[in-house]
Amino acid sequence: MTEAHAQDAPTPFATLRNVVLDCPEPRRLAEFYAQIIGGTIEDDGDWVDLVLPGRVKVSFQRVSGLRPPEWPRSDANAQQVHLDLDAGRTMEEIEAAEKKVIALGARPLDLDDDGGKRDFRVYADPVGHPFCLCKIP
Repeated sequence: MTEAHAQDAPTPFATLRNVVLDCPEPRRLAEFYAQIIGGTIEDDGDWVDLVLPGRVKVSFQRVSGLRPPEWPRSDANAQQVHLDLDAGRTMEEIEAAEKKVIALGARPLDLDDDGGKRDFRVYADPVGHPFCLCKIP
């Protein structure tokens, strides 16, 4: 943000507590993400928090009959939310991370990174939420 824009920026009055994903099995999905991004799991049954450094959380709440978003996305069925995860500084590191997330149960959605020109690849977690493995700028 430039200095001129910083002066025009509104004064924050809240901080991000967490991002919440609906899922049929909160503990299971928390364990999936914990293996990728780390953190500590706090399990309350129908609500599970994955607490990351700085107390930022990714939370998972039980929802029966969840209908995951479709890929490719469309105006009729938007993703609504997805996670971008920094996974390496080179495409080789992204490819290594890709092997790991697939072994954990992720499903590839869009791996066409245009020969490394596009700095992310898209996957679905075991429930169907899209997430990206991104190259660190």
